[in-house]
Amino acid sequence: MKYTTLKEHHLYQKTFQRGARFSGRYLSVFVLRDYAAGRLRKENPEKRFYNRFGVSVTKKVGGAVQRSRVKRILRAGYRAVEPELKTGFLVVISPREGILNVKSTDVERELRRGFSKLKMFREPSAS
Repeated sequence: MKYTTLKEHHLYQKTFQRGARFSGRYLSVFVLRDYAAGRLRKENPEKRFYNRFGVSVTKKVGGAVQRSRVKRILRAGYRAVEPELKTGFLVVISPREGILNVKSTDVERELRRGFSKLKMFREPSAS
């Protein structure tokens, strides 16, 4: 399922201020329960909960080309991890300055570590 992106500034701010945080070597992950998840579930044609995802890249990372590359790498890493995550959350990923020379597999590994510390992975089903 395609993830939905965050577009409103106030949702980024809420997630930064109130959300649970993991800071790793290459990135920081912020997670907050999405209070609009029930309403969005009703509007969704599949009637499922889903996560809303956002990337926040500052100019400290580099110029426009570097920032765009970092966004692509972060999205690729998140896409690999996303099917295993709990749903109904706001997820914001913010890269750190050392991310420029990193591959998407390294980002995926760090995202897995961060999401496991934040207890975001689903429990395996009994069946």
